[in-house]
Amino acid sequence: MTGLVFKHYRDNGFDTWVLSRNYLNNSQYKYLNNVEADTNKTLDYLSGEGEIKARYERTILGEKGLRITYGAGYEYAHYRNSTYQLFYSGSPIATEINYDTNLKFGKYNAFGQVSRSFLDTRLTMSFGLRTDFNSYSSIMLNPLTQISPRFSASYGLTEKLNLNFSTGRYHQLPPYTALGYSTPKGELVNKNNDLKYMTADHFVTGLELLPSENIQLTVEAFYKNYSNYPFSIRDSVPLSSKSADYGIFGDEALVSTAKGRAYGVEFLGRIKEFKNINLVFSYTLVRSEFEDLDGKVIPSSWDNKHLFNLTGTKKLRHDWDIGFKWRFVGGAPYTPYDYEKSSYKVAWDIQGRAYLDYSKFNIERLKAFHQLDLRVDKQYFFTNWTLMLYADVQNVYNHKADQPDLLIRESDSNGNPVTDPANPLKYSLKYLENKSGTVLPTVGIIIEF
Repeated sequence: MTGLVFKHYRDNGFDTWVLSRNYLNNSQYKYLNNVEADTNKTLDYLSGEGEIKARYERTILGEKGLRITYGAGYEYAHYRNSTYQLFYSGSPIATEINYDTNLKFGKYNAFGQVSRSFLDTRLTMSFGLRTDFNSYSSIMLNPLTQISPRFSASYGLTEKLNLNFSTGRYHQLPPYTALGYSTPKGELVNKNNDLKYMTADHFVTGLELLPSENIQLTVEAFYKNYSNYPFSIRDSVPLSSKSADYGIFGDEALVSTAKGRAYGVEFLGRIKEFKNINLVFSYTLVRSEFEDLDGKVIPSSWDNKHLFNLTGTKKLRHDWDIGFKWRFVGGAPYTPYDYEKSSYKVAWDIQGRAYLDYSKFNIERLKAFHQLDLRVDKQYFFTNWTLMLYADVQNVYNHKADQPDLLIRESDSNGNPVTDPANPLKYSLKYLENKSGTVLPTVGIIIEF
């Protein structure tokens, strides 16, 4: 990625011009039994995406904390994709996906924001408006469809207690893999499906307590509503949750019908340089859910429910430091494997691994994960340079993280796959316990000049 930024300062503010370019290449390929031959090829994927971005922004600074910002931007997007892939759809013969995409389109945005303080700076308010649109399709070209208003306010109830509130709408373009997915004749499938910008509405409110200059305590409640998210026609699940699986993300037929929500409460505390101690803790109680094809609410792949982090450091005499980090993450939901589908030879050979059973999407849940890390540092100061030695131990008590059991293909003593004795069209499969986690000590040296 390369870019240029130019600022022009005025008496009451400044102008900003930004020009940048980024480019990303991606490739994947697979062969049956890892034997590289054209007749064994099951996946050959090559893509490249580049963007040229230009933005102008004007900032005006006034009295009583007045700040006005407005501007506009343009992006030229170029996405290329060459895909050959075999896909199992339940037929004894594999389905072939073969297409080339050369997608070029422009993306536009315009924005403005004004903020100001009132009541002797006890009250600060901010209001913003933004729109995004592009030339990919007529449904995305209308700037009024993607209007995104935002508002926030902070009020000092006392000198040490603040009440905060923010709300806003946000729009995001689906991934290029979804926009560029096409038929062998070059017809953009999801353009014909009227794919839309994804929409998220955020509501956040909370209290911030500052009992002293080195202590901060906050509590926030939040609610996020998601709409127009891509929904997989093939598997009848939201695309966002499928991204937790391995593979190319978004290269399939989609419709913008998925709805979801995330809501919860977060507690945060900071203690800074109190008797040479720094301490940060956070706890989040969260639910993340999407609707399935029948409108039933199901947990998303990030519905961990409980998230807790505790980090502390203490300075000792003679330039010694000790620290620790303990984290707890509630068990994530997961989708079990489709044993029947995975066992068919044609299915396994195409993908080389087991298939998930999307009819049982996220009905299982892992056990909670937790881990303790410790670290000790010692510094030596010399003329013009510093030496630091450290020892770090991750996962001190050797917690074994719970993972879904792996469904693998059985092999004989020579490493050849075993055929199911009851059906010559199937492989014999077995489940393998899947645990991860080990004590990981590290020692190191850092030299600074």
